[in-house]
Amino acid sequence: MKKTLLIALATVALVGCDARKAAIDDQKDNEQKAINAEKKAVDQQTDLAKKQADANAKSDKAALEANQQSQKAQLDADKKKAEADAEAAKKQVDAQSKVNP
Repeated sequence: MKKTLLIALATVALVGCDARKAAIDDQKDNEQKAINAEKKAVDQQTDLAKKQADANAKSDKAALEANQQSQKAQLDADKKKAEADAEAAKKQVDAQSKVNP
């Protein structure tokens, strides 16, 4: 009887230990799932931020190129005006030399 009682107590103790170990494993698994979900969320946020940065970079690049074209057009206009002013000055010199030989 003592042996049977001792065996029964040992069995209950072992089953109790197994249940606690199973609970510990379940808790560990749940924590790992939560961590993996957070990692996935971080990856998604980073991907979205990268896409937004790419879109911003494209927009900035387009604005820079438009500004460049605008400045070049203004410089071309300034160049043509300088050429026209020089041509007008030459014609004025020619006109003066014909009037005052």
